[in-house]
Amino acid sequence: MNPVIDVHTHMLNHEWLKLLEKHGGPKYTLKTVLGGMRAIHLYGAPFMTPVPEMFDWDLRIRNMNKAAIDVSVVSLTCPNCYWGSEKVSLHAAQTMNDEMARAGKTWPDRIQWLCSLPWQHPAAAVKELKRARKAGACGVMVLANVDGRPLTDPFFAPVWKAIDAQKLPVLVHPTAPPGVREMQMSEFQLVASIGFTFDTTLAVARMLYDGFFERYLDLKIIAAHGGGALPFLIGRLDQCFEHIPACRARVADKPSLYARRVYADSVVFSDDALAMAVRTFGSDHVLYGSDYPHTIGDPLGCLARVDRLPDGVRDRVRGANARRIFDFR
Repeated sequence: MNPVIDVHTHMLNHEWLKLLEKHGGPKYTLKTVLGGMRAIHLYGAPFMTPVPEMFDWDLRIRNMNKAAIDVSVVSLTCPNCYWGSEKVSLHAAQTMNDEMARAGKTWPDRIQWLCSLPWQHPAAAVKELKRARKAGACGVMVLANVDGRPLTDPFFAPVWKAIDAQKLPVLVHPTAPPGVREMQMSEFQLVASIGFTFDTTLAVARMLYDGFFERYLDLKIIAAHGGGALPFLIGRLDQCFEHIPACRARVADKPSLYARRVYADSVVFSDDALAMAVRTFGSDHVLYGSDYPHTIGDPLGCLARVDRLPDGVRDRVRGANARRIFDFR
C-alpha cells in the first residue's frame, strides 16, 4: 500500500522569526490579534500566525502518527524570505533550509522538505538551490508573488530554468496579495479566507496565459489550496481565451489544457471543492495536503475528504501521485 504523503505542511524556527522582526519592517510587522496571538502583518493586515506547533518537530511527528500520515513534505510559509537586503534574504532562506535538512536527517523516513530561495536575487537563488539540493531538498517552495512581482516576470527566468533543468516539483503557495491596504483586508483577517486563494489563482492564471508551460516543460507546479479558485473559474479562462485576443497572444491552447500540467493539493474544505479540483487537474494531479500546523490546517479533515473519493482516485491522491512526482523510493 502506498504511504500517506502530506505535500503541504510548514515549519519555522526562532532565528527566522527574529530576522523578520529585525529586518522585515516597515512592510512586515508582528502584532497581537483578536484571540491573543501574535500575527505577521503586511501593511497592517494580519496574514500569518506563527503558532507553537511550527517550532516543535517532536510534536509534529506525534501529530503525524495520530493522523496516520507517513511522510510530511515541509516548507517555510509566508512571507518566506522576500524581505531585507540580499544578505538578509539569503540568510533567512539558509537558516530554514538548514533547519529542514537537519529534520530530514533526524527522521529520514518521515520528513521531506522544499527549499526556500531568495527569488528577488536570482543569482543567489540559483546558488542556494544547488546547495539545498545537495542538503536533501526534494523540491522548491515559492510564494505566488515575490514582493509584488509576478512569477512569470522574465526577471525570474534564471531561477525557473535551473528548477526546470532538475525537473523539480514547485509548491506555489500564496502570501498576502498586493492591494491588502486598498481592499481593507485587515477586516475579518480576510487575507486567510479570500486573499490567499486570490493570490494563487492570479499567479497560476498568469502561467496559463503567459506560455510558461511551453518554456518550462519538465518542472511540476503544485498550486496550493486546491488551485485556489481555478477549478471554479477555468471555464471563464477558456471563454476569455476564445474571445479576448490578449488572452491568446502568447499561447496556442486554451487554459484548461495547460491546467492539466498543473498539480493541486487537497487543502480545501468541502467534498465538492475537492471533486472539482480532481475534474480540473486530473486524478493523477491532485495530492493530499493538510496545511499543518496553520490555524485552519486540517490533517484529519483533509484526509477524510480524500478517503471519500472513488477507490482508484483515493489511492492516487493519498500518496501515489506524490510518490511519483517527487520520486520517493
